[in-house]
Amino acid sequence: LVTVISAADIRNYGWRTLADVARSVRGLYVSYDRNYSYLGARGFLRPGDYNTRFLLLVDGNRINDAVYDTASIGTEFPIDVDLIERVEFVAGPGSSIYGSNAFFGVINVVTRSGKGVGGLEVAGSVASAQTTKGRATVGGLTDDGLDWIASASYYGSKGADLHFPPFDAPATNNGVAQGLDYDRYASFFGKATWRGWTLETAWAQRTKGIPTTAYDTIFNDPRSRSEDAQGWVDLRYRGPVDAATEILARVYYGRYPYDAVLPIAGEVDGETVINRDGARSAWWGAEAKFVSRIGDAHRVVYGVEYVDNLRQDQFNYDVEPPAVYTDTRGQSSHWGVYVQDDATLRENLVLNAGVRYDDYGGGLGSTNPRVALIWNPVPAGALKLIYGTAFRAPNAYEREFAAPGVAKANPDLAPERIRTYEVVYEQVVERTLRLSALAFQNRIENLIDGAVDPDDGLVVFNNVGRVTATGGMIGFERNWDAGYKARMTYSYQRAIDDATGLRLTNSPRSVATLNVSTPALALGVRAGLEAQYVSPVRTVLGSTGGYTLVNLTLRNTTLVKNLELSASVYNLLDQQYGVPATGDLAAKGLDVIAQDGRTWQMKLVYRF
Repeated sequence: LVTVISAADIRNYGWRTLADVARSVRGLYVSYDRNYSYLGARGFLRPGDYNTRFLLLVDGNRINDAVYDTASIGTEFPIDVDLIERVEFVAGPGSSIYGSNAFFGVINVVTRSGKGVGGLEVAGSVASAQTTKGRATVGGLTDDGLDWIASASYYGSKGADLHFPPFDAPATNNGVAQGLDYDRYASFFGKATWRGWTLETAWAQRTKGIPTTAYDTIFNDPRSRSEDAQGWVDLRYRGPVDAATEILARVYYGRYPYDAVLPIAGEVDGETVINRDGARSAWWGAEAKFVSRIGDAHRVVYGVEYVDNLRQDQFNYDVEPPAVYTDTRGQSSHWGVYVQDDATLRENLVLNAGVRYDDYGGGLGSTNPRVALIWNPVPAGALKLIYGTAFRAPNAYEREFAAPGVAKANPDLAPERIRTYEVVYEQVVERTLRLSALAFQNRIENLIDGAVDPDDGLVVFNNVGRVTATGGMIGFERNWDAGYKARMTYSYQRAIDDATGLRLTNSPRSVATLNVSTPALALGVRAGLEAQYVSPVRTVLGSTGGYTLVNLTLRNTTLVKNLELSASVYNLLDQQYGVPATGDLAAKGLDVIAQDGRTWQMKLVYRF
């Protein structure tokens, strides 16, 4: 299934980050550990995962980094959500076209055009926890066809003081992490398109306080923080080769530096050691993709991709007294080639079949097919039978991270693999009502997990996991001529660890979403109401309760010319809920991380 979220949806529901957008996508759910946001699909979201099983694209450019393979979706995502034209999510294995990381799905963020901005646009907002944000965007379309846009944003939040019951003692500030949930970032984005050529660049830098004692930090130490930055330059060309063939060619360069400041208890009582953890990654790549029509019956997509990871460095050291634990300098490269054919067998029957081969060197290769039979038994109805596989190559962190007495590398890791079977039915009724239903089974092998090696007591990543997940989803979407819109989905999934027979941690049986956008009665106000339900999940030590979140946004564009005003309340019912913590936090008694109660945001956008 393909889900498309528009810029109008983002405005109508007051979404602030890509994580907010993802919560509304059918079948997806999100966890937040007060540092990063993590994305789950079809019952699979391990606490502490770095979103490595989703491929994240911006205008078709891969931005998963070269050390951790992270798909950033929180405030660390480099693009301001106000610059998004639409978000496209293709669920299921996508390695037959996209290669590694397209395991559970592919997210493509399409950015706005300069023509769509049409001048100068400024925006500002204030929100709970002393949060402010500002943005300035300028863009346009010149007479000779140059479409250009440039934008800069700044965000700052002091954050709330958070109470963590496991640390509720006088020696640890009675369990209150004071001033440690702060978050701030600055970002820039620019794009120019002319006669099929597009040059795009972005850079963002974010600093986030760590209030949870993650990474064995001392509770309530104000120095605990993580720092992420990411940027890229992407040059691409799209145009015809001949009357039957179109080409998309691109060359790109990306960087991702990461740093963390981690105050850790020393061996002597009362002693604090400042540990620095981080990575430096840089990569460049090139891709050529062709789309050809062969007669009336075939649409063939084929191409080749090459990625050179110039820098995959990792470090970990104590500042004083100085001690170096990790200092690796890595490089790697990989390439892939693919072909896919949409073959019309009959007027109402299409066969979609494709395959991709990826080579990571050292005998590490992966071949992934995808086959879909699409039948239109009735007008505006489609039945799809889909089989596909995908893989995730082990990343540099999993292969190479080592620290004396703590962890060791494993360069022999194999790729994770998934095999998916799906049955999908979609029906459009009178052009305004879309119904959908899906049933699936995922079989996952060679899952990479870190555990202690009993022979030497060191943590090492190994291919140890097997998971079987089955489930289904139903949904509807309705648009009325008067401007009313509604979308509802319900997903059920059962994800089981084959070795233990237990349901996975952080794996809800049920996920449901409801989105309603409607004109209000007076003053040109539009209301966006969103409800999200996630059923109870297992944690490391126990379980969390299910929860329902209700968000409400009111938006006006007519009160003052060129001015857009909006007011949002998130978690309107002040639901008290939490998400599972990682094993290291659970060992300290922090098994569930509490999420925000009721919060608010006021925002204005003015277009000159």
